Amino acid sequence: MRIATWNVNSITVRRERLLSWLERTGTDVLCLQELKCDTDAFPADTLRAAGYEAAVHADGRWNGVAVVSRVGLDGVTHGFPGCPEYDGVAERRAVAATCGGVRVWSVYVPNGREVGHPHFAYKLRWLAALRDTVEADAAGSAPFAVLGDFNVAPEDADVWDISLFEGATHVTAEERAALAALRGTGLTDVMPRPLKYDRPFTYWDYRQLGFPKNRGMRIDLVYGNAAFAGAVSDAYVDREERKGKGASDHAPVVVDLDV
Repeated sequence: MRIATWNVNSITVRRERLLSWLERTGTDVLCLQELKCDTDAFPADTLRAAGYEAAVHADGRWNGVAVVSRVGLDGVTHGFPGCPEYDGVAERRAVAATCGGVRVWSVYVPNGREVGHPHFAYKLRWLAALRDTVEADAAGSAPFAVLGDFNVAPEDADVWDISLFEGATHVTAEERAALAALRGTGLTDVMPRPLKYDRPFTYWDYRQLGFPKNRGMRIDLVYGNAAFAGAVSDAYVDREERKGKGASDHAPVVVDLDV
């Protein structure tokens, strides 16, 4: 089974690239983030014609998530209990489904904006609520994973120049501690060591030639429990999909499982 995660930065803009990518890669389950559309505008019919079902949690704002599957879509959960609000809004940033016997969450963790900003505190609360939500599944015997854009670089090597991030979000001790607490439920980062690229970034800013200069970050992650991680036969960043006109600023992260 091939499972992937991809922040598409607008499903409307990226629809044709998405369909082409699914056909080219033969991906069975895809977790999507930053849809930037409401549920009714999601191209469910187009994906269904290509053989995929979709569970969508979106409201037309700048977030929105989905799980797309051609191996079944059961037990769909939109959001999670205890999810904090921001400015009185429960943002649509998480959706779960069981696909071919594998339980997955597609998550789009809040950005945090700036250290000390209310959005930063919201980000930490959101990650804590996510940890509480997945704890039981993470400790279970069935394959389970949380995939998505975490907006946190787990290690200094996961940003192109750590000296430029002093005092900035995405690399703070608080954010990394929240990720460590999530892993503490029984999850591990399934990207292989050694890595296929020296610095397998997943995000490059559109500005200032970020991608050509490889000024990127690894913030799109796949955290799997023991049953999931033990079945991984390959994992990589599809860097080629970041190239060309009309690309998202994120590249897909792909995981192959022997299940």
